[in-house]
This record gives sequence, structure tokens and C-alpha cells, in this order.
Amino acid sequence: MQNVRAFLVITSAIAILATAALLTASLTVAFVGILAVLSIGRALSQRLKPVPVRANADQRAMRVWNDGRGTIIDL
Repeated sequence: MQNVRAFLVITSAIAILATAALLTASLTVAFVGILAVLSIGRALSQRLKPVPVRANADQRAMRVWNDGRGTIIDL
């Protein structure tokens, strides 16, 4: 009777450890998948954004000249 009880306890312990290992592995795979989707989405969204144009705020004099084909105004 002792051998049967010990076998059942050991088998139950192995089953519980295997279940815990499977749960940990599946959560790890899910977490890595979520991170991959978020990083791919972030990379694509940054690629779709237009590049901002930097404007200089210094007050230069406006240049106006005529090259014979029309008036050019350089702001």
C-alpha cells in the first residue's frame, strides 16, 4: 500500500510541475508575441508619419530680385 501511495504522490507532483512549466512557457510565448506586435506597429507608425520641417526663427532680410523670367521672393 505504501508503494502505491508513493507512486500516486510522485505522479501527481510530476503532473503539477509539468502543468506549471507549460503555463510558464505559454505565458512567455504570449508575452513575446505581444511585444513583437507592439514593436512592429510602432516601427510602421513612425514610418508613416511625415518628417517635420524645421523652420528658422531668425529675422533675415527678405530678398527680392527679378531674373528676367519673373520676380523671385526669398523669405
